[in-house]
Amino acid sequence: MKASTQQSQKMAAAISAVFGYIRSQEDAAALAMSQDDTVAESVPVPSALPVPVKLWGISGRQDMMSMRNLMQLRTFQGSKLR
Repeated sequence: MKASTQQSQKMAAAISAVFGYIRSQEDAAALAMSQDDTVAESVPVPSALPVPVKLWGISGRQDMMSMRNLMQLRTFQGSKLR
């Protein structure tokens, strides 16, 4: 019983930390957007050049992410974290 209580406390702490981080990021984004309105009027934005899409690079990164996901699933196999 003690292990499950400890596990649930750890899970609650992790979830709380994640929600705190997300909230701080949202607050920072809202602050940046409110400040961008005043800055955008005074500073002209340079036109961005179109960036070519590199399909081979995207495909390679997607394969790497897929492989990492499979390895993580194998690592935590049988874990109660799922």
